[in-house]
Amino acid sequence: MKTKHILPIFLIFVITGCAELMQIAQTATSGDQPLTQTEIVSGLKEALIVGTNNSANILGVADGYYKDELVKIFLPPEADIIVKNISKIPGGDQLIEDILLKINRAAEDAVKDAKPIFVNSIKTMTITDAIGILGGEENAATEYLHKTTYNQLFELYRPKIKASVEKKLVGNISTGQSWDMLTEKWNEVAKSLVGQIAGFKPVEIELDEYLTDKALDGLFLKIAEEEKQIRKDPMARVNNILKRVFGSLDS
Repeated sequence: MKTKHILPIFLIFVITGCAELMQIAQTATSGDQPLTQTEIVSGLKEALIVGTNNSANILGVADGYYKDELVKIFLPPEADIIVKNISKIPGGDQLIEDILLKINRAAEDAVKDAKPIFVNSIKTMTITDAIGILGGEENAATEYLHKTTYNQLFELYRPKIKASVEKKLVGNISTGQSWDMLTEKWNEVAKSLVGQIAGFKPVEIELDEYLTDKALDGLFLKIAEEEKQIRKDPMARVNNILKRVFGSLDS
């Protein structure tokens, strides 16, 4: 008689125990567990590597800058007078386009060497950095990279841009020389009494510096686009750590 009572009780215990174990196992293997600091750092580093690599690959091919209107590098607005008037001479429009092509080709060449600079910055990311980025704006990671890599990237890009604008063109005059002549004449007028009365402002822009800034603006624009994709689009999360870390933001 005692055996008959014990057996049902034992079966209930076994069934209940198995159910609890299954629940524990499912919970342990689900994504509901809180993210650890290690996972956050790993996920953010992986996201930055994916984003910067994709951006460099997009821009580092022929026409990566040149045929993308969002990032294509143009001459400064102060050069508009040249651009508008040079079209009046035969081949003038083509000359300007050749200048722009060379400038953009220099940027496409420079971006290929940007990856190690990004990697070095990513390696130094702290837990505090990572947590702030994960809970920050949709471009928080891009802003982190901008702050930690911009100066190095500028030093990488500028010599290549400078070499491009110093290359001799038609009439044995480079883009840089043409710019210097233009701004020198303008500044003479701007600094004169007549120019001051008219409210003209001297142009103090260094051409290669301006163009380098524009090239880097394009690079960080692409990185911001990649970051936004990873944050918003589950399909852009190409591995498990990205899915887990950024999936935590979906809710």
